[in-house]
Amino acid sequence: MEEDEVGLYNAPDMRSERIAGARLEEDANLLNLRPASLGEYINQQEIKEKLRIYIAAAKQRGESLDHVLLHGPPGLGKTTLAQIIAAEMGVDIRISSGPAIEKAGDLAAILTNLQPHDVFFIDEIHRLRRNVEEILYPAMEDYKIDIILGEGPNAQSLRIDLPPFTLVGATTRAGLISAPMRDRFEVKFRVGFYSVDDLKTVVIRAGRILGIEVTGGGAEELAKRARGTPRIANRLLRRTRDYAEVEGEGTIDAEIARRSLDMLRIDEHGLDELDRAVLATLVDKFAGGPVGLDTLAAALSEERDTITDIVEPFLLQEGLIQRTPQGRIATERGLAYLGKESPDRLF
Repeated sequence: MEEDEVGLYNAPDMRSERIAGARLEEDANLLNLRPASLGEYINQQEIKEKLRIYIAAAKQRGESLDHVLLHGPPGLGKTTLAQIIAAEMGVDIRISSGPAIEKAGDLAAILTNLQPHDVFFIDEIHRLRRNVEEILYPAMEDYKIDIILGEGPNAQSLRIDLPPFTLVGATTRAGLISAPMRDRFEVKFRVGFYSVDDLKTVVIRAGRILGIEVTGGGAEELAKRARGTPRIANRLLRRTRDYAEVEGEGTIDAEIARRSLDMLRIDEHGLDELDRAVLATLVDKFAGGPVGLDTLAAALSEERDTITDIVEPFLLQEGLIQRTPQGRIATERGLAYLGKESPDRLF
């Protein structure tokens, strides 16, 4: 489950909540920073154009939108896109996560309470239990679910009709979704990293909402160190706002941004302490690799999921490491970042 969305799954009974107008009851600042329409959503132009067409066509026909799968690294706006889909369709959204839906009865309770054309969003859908996932198959295809009542020879199957709905699934690991589940999504989008220019727009917009002036230089400094991720850009903006209000004059310019980010130990390339530790461990302890993920995680005393989900996507994007069949290796660029020479046995 993505880091800033933990608070979304706190309803006491079904561990999901109904949200009118695609709004979430979370931290006010974070809520306000989320775009509310496709027009406000920055970047992902191809996704936005396709969604605009699919949504308009579904509304013209009076049908629910086809099921949508969103995959990509955390923090790139998958949850926000799900909310926007509901808002553009003019329906409510029901939010849950794969680990939160523990029993088939939990899923049945959610599905039977949907209204026609509602959006049901499941974050980290690859973590659904198998018995729950199998309940979803007929629900997605035929808008029906089969519930088993009783046990043993007295067990009976009850088929329940559902209103037409749209399932939006989000995952950071598309490869872990089973083939039967993946094939039932008619629309699949990969959400990619943002450019520096797009992140500058995100930062300036967020600064305006938060009530602090962000100069072009300040926005660029934050954008360059945000790892191509709007969630990180917004988090850095909030921390830099604190710094500007206490140590500066209430304006985020390039100098204030640099001083704030240096205090956070985020360098000009966007690498933080954990990123540098992974790269340095790979080079210094294992001669640049190759080294297996489990060995690397053990050497760092970190969970392997932390490395694969949080650290590696950015290091790979920046060309600092490579994945090979034998394990992870540091690239020439990664070695240069650390000021090291290339080991002959690596290349």
